[in-house]
Amino acid sequence: MTPPVFAVLAEGRFGVVGSKTASSAIRYFPDRVAAVLDSEHAGGAAADVLGFGASVPVVATLDEALERHPRPEALLIGVAPQGGRLPEEWRPVLRAAVDAGLEVWSGLHRFLADDPDLGPLARSRGVRLVDLRRAPPDLPVSGGLAAGADVLRVLTVGTDCNVGKMTAGLEVRRELERRGVQTVFAPTGQTGILIEGWGVAVDAVVADFVAGAAESLVLAAAGCPGARTPVPGGWRDEPPPGPRPPRVVLVEGQGSLLHPGYSGVTLGLLHGSMPQAMVLCWMPSRATIYSGRYDWVEIPPLEQVVELYEEAASWVRPPEGSRVVAISATTYDLGAEEARRAIEEARERTGLPVSDPVRFGAGPLVDAIVTALDARPGASAGT
Repeated sequence: MTPPVFAVLAEGRFGVVGSKTASSAIRYFPDRVAAVLDSEHAGGAAADVLGFGASVPVVATLDEALERHPRPEALLIGVAPQGGRLPEEWRPVLRAAVDAGLEVWSGLHRFLADDPDLGPLARSRGVRLVDLRRAPPDLPVSGGLAAGADVLRVLTVGTDCNVGKMTAGLEVRRELERRGVQTVFAPTGQTGILIEGWGVAVDAVVADFVAGAAESLVLAAAGCPGARTPVPGGWRDEPPPGPRPPRVVLVEGQGSLLHPGYSGVTLGLLHGSMPQAMVLCWMPSRATIYSGRYDWVEIPPLEQVVELYEEAASWVRPPEGSRVVAISATTYDLGAEEARRAIEEARERTGLPVSDPVRFGAGPLVDAIVTALDARPGASAGT
């Protein structure tokens, strides 16, 4: 599914962390982003704020975005407020977009199609509202079936939320593909779904079915017989995008086992996907759990977090076992030398390969995954 040309709403929150959906759209399909709406940075380019996206302008209003060429076909909500609610101050912009004939794509927990104001308005205008977080019906309870998928299952896990789990997975996928290793990325959040065109936003799934959603993603990505492909609000019979058959399935992680608010979804993903390998994502500059609300939760040393994830995975260990094989660092807020020192210290402390896959390349992480792939019985990482 090729995304439409978007105007991206990021009013007052545009940034790498503050608007993950906006920044990821600009990183992974900049040619489909006509403009970013943010009055605080209007007049510049996305690169002035993000460090990438030089060709994407930042404008103050939707009317300015509609004057761009190519003209936007849809408005993308580029921010996911905590709790996923629709801020009332955005409502006039969304109404104006619908009136202008634009689709509206949203990753909010509150579904726009069900909104008593926006839903009828969109239907009267013949405009589609796309709720990326709407889970498909009839998700199963996990039965450990992912362990039977004949692929190397790799899950990105984190010391915290907002530490680059999706980005690490996409950068690792890019490097695996460059080496000729057939790989499918399985999205579990609204931004990954936006990029890949399929998946389940597991943080919007009823708790009993989170692990089952992860299992369904793995089975679909691996091309297992009878597997259906989950998409927002439904299922497809055809397989998800990617090579057939894949040799590696990269499952996008969410949250953290350490996070007081989001640990449940992390454990559900871990047990449902039954990974043989994990990539631990970490932000060296962060000492406590993100957002200021959780300063009372200190992030333990990396080696302890590695043990935590391996212990949790061992409760339903797949036959091959489950290990953290590499660490992905997010260092955009550090100088280059400081970032290299942090990476080297982490490598010395854990004995694991460590890299910032965006800044310094995903090579060390992929080396570890290829080693795990080669270690599987009868497997070889060759093309």
